[in-house]
Amino acid sequence: MLHFGAAYYTEYMPVDRLQIDLDLMRDAGFTVIRVGESVWSTWEPRDGQFDVDWLAPVLDGAHTRGIGVVLGTPTYAVPPWLQHKVPEIAAEIGTGRRVAWGARQEIDITHPAYLFHAERVIRRVLARYAPHPAVIGYQLDNEPGLHVLHNAQVFARFVARLRAAYGDVDTLNDRWGLTHWSHRLAEWDELWPPDGNLVPQYDLAWRRFQAELTTEFVDWQAGIVREYARPDQFLTTCVDYARPAVDDVAVAAGLDLASANIYYAARDGLAASTEGSLDWPPSGAWSLYYNADRAWSTKQAPYLVTETNATSVGPAWLNQPGYDGQWRQVGWALVSRGARSVQYWHWHTLHHGPEAYWGGILPHSLVPDRVYEQVAALGGDLRAAGDALDGLRPDADVAFVHSLPSKWAFEFAPPLSQAHGGPDHAAYERITSAFYRGWWTAGAQVRFVHGGELSRYPVVVAAGLYVADDATLELLRAYAEAGGHLVLGPRTGYADADGRVRSALAPPGFASAAGVSYTEYANVSALPVRATAGSPLALPPDARGTAWVDGLRSAGATPLAVYDDPHYGRWPAVTTAAYGAGRITCVGTVPSPSLAEALARWATPAPVSGLPAAKPVHTTSARLADGRRAWFVHNWSATGVRAPVPFEAVDLLTGDQVGGDLDLGAWDVRVLVSR
Repeated sequence: MLHFGAAYYTEYMPVDRLQIDLDLMRDAGFTVIRVGESVWSTWEPRDGQFDVDWLAPVLDGAHTRGIGVVLGTPTYAVPPWLQHKVPEIAAEIGTGRRVAWGARQEIDITHPAYLFHAERVIRRVLARYAPHPAVIGYQLDNEPGLHVLHNAQVFARFVARLRAAYGDVDTLNDRWGLTHWSHRLAEWDELWPPDGNLVPQYDLAWRRFQAELTTEFVDWQAGIVREYARPDQFLTTCVDYARPAVDDVAVAAGLDLASANIYYAARDGLAASTEGSLDWPPSGAWSLYYNADRAWSTKQAPYLVTETNATSVGPAWLNQPGYDGQWRQVGWALVSRGARSVQYWHWHTLHHGPEAYWGGILPHSLVPDRVYEQVAALGGDLRAAGDALDGLRPDADVAFVHSLPSKWAFEFAPPLSQAHGGPDHAAYERITSAFYRGWWTAGAQVRFVHGGELSRYPVVVAAGLYVADDATLELLRAYAEAGGHLVLGPRTGYADADGRVRSALAPPGFASAAGVSYTEYANVSALPVRATAGSPLALPPDARGTAWVDGLRSAGATPLAVYDDPHYGRWPAVTTAAYGAGRITCVGTVPSPSLAEALARWATPAPVSGLPAAKPVHTTSARLADGRRAWFVHNWSATGVRAPVPFEAVDLLTGDQVGGDLDLGAWDVRVLVSR
């Protein structure tokens, strides 16, 4: 069953309108609400004085209307009395530099006093509401991993973790290269705090450790909640993938479901013609799919969307409610990539506090308007679909190898620069999204992977995979040798698992197999790229290599494209070579949208969806539990279009037979299933 709903905070309401709200939710097709996660000071207004009955009318009313409830543990926003009682629970974002109170998540999640009080309130809330029939699951904390903690006890644990991992300081000195700048340690207590650190290997270990602390915290909460949870209730936590101290795969491993908060730039930010980026708010229709595919990859399984745009997202100066139809489009796009729930943040636009202009489904007047109608239209769709999409598994034409350690390494020492010349700390996303956008535009569907079995994918892309152990490089080589098409992008394999640069000829681990190497690389703005004679790449005039150039030298590989430049023209931009039963293609630059699309159309000439890819129409497909196929056909534009459907299908929502041409209105979506 697909769940549909929003976060609901009756405690924030300026008037008592619970029954009105629940009726409106029911009428809009809601099947779930999330409650209780943000108000520890309401649950426990004073130290040890609890008020846990205030939520009962919400749960009772929801249950009466057939609406399930996800109950949040209220641990991410601590009450003022606890801040005053134990001020040392404050998180430090630099040694001795505490986060000031007044926001949220200002705490050191490892501090024993914080954990004592957090456990106490969790147990009181769960003891009261776990038996309630409305409660279908629990959200543990909220968007964990906001701060990289520098508290003294955290640093002491970090040193202990290094000691356990490396055994002795001589090994650490060697693995981190601490001879440089006279950083060699004689004793463990000589390790300097992270504040002034410039050693990349140190920082990578520090970031891994911080993510482990977040995982430990969520696992700790899960252990408490499972003491109360019924067998039919699930555990999850909502992940903000941009958080600096979270490893989504590790956090979700001990939970029943992965959950993601997926926001986007609405209006023309969703146009297929918008080049876009993953910068906040993510823009370009492809970015919505990128984030949805990342959410699937967390457990390689269906996931919950715990937050997405109700209207405007962000501060008072960012007001961009969507165009008519975009709520349906986004909802079905998320479902098409494996979401089993679509939940908005939040039901009503708040009248106070720092999020008063982060729009809800209801406006400040609390009078249902266009946004409510748009949301209700999607609710009607999902009600009509019923259980037809249960067991949906999104299709995938290509696997993208995702690497959090590489992302962390690039945040510390970015290989790319911004337009003004400063470091681009989002270099990892910039590289991976450039390739993703190309495959998306070509109509291919992506599965992000974190290693494991690759043989099921005809194409595997490893771009920006900077931090990789020898086993990962061998896995990729073996994949190509066995018949797969491996596409390598910039920086892949350049550093080992510790972030130490390899001394092998680049691309390390692949130079011989790929028939190409490089020793020189450069930052560039944008260079024209043209296809070589006989190349299978159909490059348009605007094809460019951007941001980066590897000085590729062929040693048996076939150049497919070269730079049209008097200096960089000596090096190919793209090469390919047969390897065993497969192929390795090297892309020595960050491809522009048209170059990436041309690469994708060559490498993935027949996407599994079976529908032609042509902007602004985009199609995703999936297999259903009963063996049937489903297609989600979107028009990401403000102009109606006609899309060819070269097979017979049924419109899931109307029951109409479809075949031949499919008419799509502005910002429209159709859901088709095989007969």
